[in-house]
Amino acid sequence: MTDRRPAELDLPLERRLGKRTAAALEKHLGLTRTGELLNYFPRRYLKRGELTLIADLPPDEDATLVARVVSCSTRRMRARRGSLTEVVITDNSTYGNLSLTFFNGYQAERDLRPGTLAMFSGKVTRYQGRLTLTNPDYSLLEDAADFNAEEALRPVPLYPATAKLGSWRIKSAVEILLDSVDFAQVGDPVPPDIAIRDGLLSLSDAYQQVHRPATIEDARRARERFRYQEALVLQAALARRRAQATAEEATARPPIPSGLLERFDAALPFTLTKGQREVGATLAAELAANHPMNRLLQGEVGSGKTLVALRAMLQVIDAGGQAALLAPTEVLAAQHYESICRTLGPLAEGGLLGGDEAGTRVVLLTGSVTGAARRRALLDVASGEAGIVIGTHALLSDEVMFADLGLIVVDEQHRFGVEQRDKLRSRALRPPHLLVMTATPIPRTVAMTVFGDLETSILSELPAGRAPISTHLVGLAEHPAWETRIWQRAREEVDAGRQVYVVCPKIGDEDREDTDPFDAPPPDEDSRQLASVVSTAEYLATVPALDGVRSGVLHGRQDPEAKAATMAAFNDGRLDLLVSTTVIEVGVDVPNATLMVVLDADRFGISQLHQLRGRVGRGGLPGTCLLVTGLEPGHPSRARLEAVARTTDGFELSRADLLLRREGDILGSSQSGGKSTLKLLRVIKDEDVIAKARADAAGIVARDAELADYPDLAQAIDLYLNPEREAFLERG
Repeated sequence: MTDRRPAELDLPLERRLGKRTAAALEKHLGLTRTGELLNYFPRRYLKRGELTLIADLPPDEDATLVARVVSCSTRRMRARRGSLTEVVITDNSTYGNLSLTFFNGYQAERDLRPGTLAMFSGKVTRYQGRLTLTNPDYSLLEDAADFNAEEALRPVPLYPATAKLGSWRIKSAVEILLDSVDFAQVGDPVPPDIAIRDGLLSLSDAYQQVHRPATIEDARRARERFRYQEALVLQAALARRRAQATAEEATARPPIPSGLLERFDAALPFTLTKGQREVGATLAAELAANHPMNRLLQGEVGSGKTLVALRAMLQVIDAGGQAALLAPTEVLAAQHYESICRTLGPLAEGGLLGGDEAGTRVVLLTGSVTGAARRRALLDVASGEAGIVIGTHALLSDEVMFADLGLIVVDEQHRFGVEQRDKLRSRALRPPHLLVMTATPIPRTVAMTVFGDLETSILSELPAGRAPISTHLVGLAEHPAWETRIWQRAREEVDAGRQVYVVCPKIGDEDREDTDPFDAPPPDEDSRQLASVVSTAEYLATVPALDGVRSGVLHGRQDPEAKAATMAAFNDGRLDLLVSTTVIEVGVDVPNATLMVVLDADRFGISQLHQLRGRVGRGGLPGTCLLVTGLEPGHPSRARLEAVARTTDGFELSRADLLLRREGDILGSSQSGGKSTLKLLRVIKDEDVIAKARADAAGIVARDAELADYPDLAQAIDLYLNPEREAFLERG
């Protein structure tokens, strides 16, 4: 089939729109090709005459709004030459007025007379406590030259715009494309049988109606079509990856009778949960296959994921291979090392005095392992003496050579880049098996989208003996006296022989926050002095209730030896209270810690708070988490804290998280460093669409793994997954 798409959708915008317009679209929106602009869909639609609620405008962001002029006045400036034109616009609500300022705005003075309806675009700022736009771009909506009587009934598309490139300029450019592109030469990624089955608009009609609909219903049908198309292209890409992975040849690692795994299971002092047994059986079967396992293991904090992973590692070692566990931080890597050595006992000391002669060795490789210890660890890895290799990014060093890497376990995958994961895979003789673990609950549709090339297992039940965690929102704005009670409560835990975490969003007062960029909420407008580890530790030393309490500090700027020493002291009970940043968020396991105080908790996202509180209640004793905030009741950021206090169900929280924050962050700028990958598809709202597209894509790839009979779909995948957008698919 002739490659038709590039002739139309890949044509440079300059060829169709001229140099000036194309340059503006590239500079302000990063769009250079015809297809990119056609797929730059309106954010929403307004009925003619419908006004934008001024109260909903986001401060410090570019906005486009439709409003009516109330007044327009011009005065000479005192401190400099020229004039100042002030225009007041309204949305006709009680409080819906907004002030616009134009410097030397002679044209604005002529155009914006009282009663005029116009569309304005600019950056919303605050001046003397009021919202304002300075020198905004504008377009008159009641100019007869703009639209005729027939168009008066059409909805007005509003595009995501910038202060220098208004929505109407984007609309004008799109209109030129709609009239000049030969859509008969554009291949449709949606197979005809599916389009007929679902009654979808043709591709040509969908482009026309999404950009210049006659009615809101037309726009809805067009968006519905593109939403499904986007889901199908994405799911077909993932299905093709799964098929390609299945076609790869891996070394089978079947269970070996009377091996390490069997002996380990026999020595366990407790019974595996039903979920651990079921997931373990799934992993065992996939490891025994001659194609690579690619599996995502989700589990609530404390559900026993590491034990499941350890049993998989032992099966691989029994079959002659090695396992590598990649952790995001040195603290977590050290915790995994100590926990696995402790759990295996003599089985982790193969060939060593007092060890099991049939056992294996466990080595730790991080940046702080140096000198003779590092050389010995590297030798054990290269010779195959070390069956389990635990480390951070140090495992990716060229000097780390494996004898036979059979399984890679990646903990908290979202903290690693594509290249890092692939670099470790390249160390294996044949494609290794892969197990990705996360304690961040992922809704089903996000798992199907972000980790869609992985099969998914979920550990939902907690092991016996794990105590519940109670979470309380501590609002100091309405209850300032509660601050004293917080530290009295901490003293009560210490006096009872327990330990306490105090978590802060910053290291020092001059630092930026230590919140997770994947999860943190946007900064608030206020300029509160946020709690830091340094200032909080100094303050707690003066609190009478904590007199005599042994405390320490932990944060990412400390050298590795200091961090390890502090964590060991807290682990061993030589410290009662630990003031820390989020370095304790993942994997830190101190069974005696029962209370966590999170200061300025509103600075953390939902999943981060859920992870943090999972550090308490791990030793059979009830855990308590206090979410402390100075924000006033009713502040939007308190909704996150209320959600976390309301439930410990991580999957419910992950859905709430997505609903409370901007959906584009799932695959967009916060995740991949660029514009949002998803255009119309929304992973929570469009669960049914994604599920249907996944089933359709699976059927297509099962019939034709190379998509030879679906060239337009294959081409759409190649265009959709350009290098900048492909990163999120590789996270698995």
